Amino acid sequence: MLLAGAAPARTAPPVAPAAQPEFGGQCALGLAEGHSIATDCSISWTAKDGKRYCFSSEQARKQFLEDPQGNIQRALDFSAAGAVQATGERMDAYKTEDVESFVSHAIAETAAHNNGVFPLVDPVTGTTLRLIYEKIDFTRTLHGYGFFPDVIFHAQEDPGKRYLVDFWVKPGADKLEIVDTRIRKAPRREGTAWTLQTRQPIPWWWIPASEHPGKTEQTRGWEVMSAVEESVVQRRDPKNGTMKLKDPVTGEALELDFVGTHQPVRRLEQDGRYFACTDFRKAGTTDQFYDIDFWVNEHGGKLTVDEIRLHKVPVKQEDGTWVQKPRYNFDDLKFGVVP
Repeated sequence: MLLAGAAPARTAPPVAPAAQPEFGGQCALGLAEGHSIATDCSISWTAKDGKRYCFSSEQARKQFLEDPQGNIQRALDFSAAGAVQATGERMDAYKTEDVESFVSHAIAETAAHNNGVFPLVDPVTGTTLRLIYEKIDFTRTLHGYGFFPDVIFHAQEDPGKRYLVDFWVKPGADKLEIVDTRIRKAPRREGTAWTLQTRQPIPWWWIPASEHPGKTEQTRGWEVMSAVEESVVQRRDPKNGTMKLKDPVTGEALELDFVGTHQPVRRLEQDGRYFACTDFRKAGTTDQFYDIDFWVNEHGGKLTVDEIRLHKVPVKQEDGTWVQKPRYNFDDLKFGVVP
């Protein structure tokens, strides 16, 4: 309580938190020279864009500042090139049995909270499937990119109606994490029986011929697709799994379910950017589909989505059906196919 005539207490202005250090606090000069050196970030430098770089010593900071832009780029190149290597090294700590046990447990835990069924939204139809887990058929491994268990389920209402669902699993800092799930094969009625039909487009992880694809000088199409789908996962709403996107023409806030990325990936001859075409379904509908273009560029050796554009949008016809109408075309651009 304030006494009569007393001035209210003055509080100190809030102190802005220090910017999170780049490269996880590793020595920026060390990375520029091809080494990973941990620091406590007591010695740092903040660039004009607000990014903060840490150093292992005053001498390292002084040497870095002799060519800051060049050293930043070299550090980015080394850090990005090491991302796949780092994932590969983390993967080496796990056996296939560990991954399959982890996925089986995750499925069982989800089913336990859903009366014994594993619910999964079918991105093509928009319906929620009620699945019963049978077994993991096998696990594909792409060193540096993750594990991909192929899981057999059947529909709760019909044991003969089977699905093959891929789980994309990556090792985090100290545990395995499920990145995404995709229906690889879905049931199709033929006479009185069900057969399995491969969904199109196929997931990118089925494209590489080798499970240890290695690094090449030329970026491959599936690597671009991987970057696109990583971006989709990062942009999803954690509550309902949809990706939000504003329609720049109508102003509508779209909620979209991801269906897949198409081949081939193309590269713009003009500036070297990559272009990948994807399909999304408007959440809450069964027949409104968007064709969305993801533009990908290489920054510091890492493929990054720079731009997302609505290429084709659903338009309702007089008969009540929905068709896709292009917003733009590529008549004036020259592309090369990325193998």
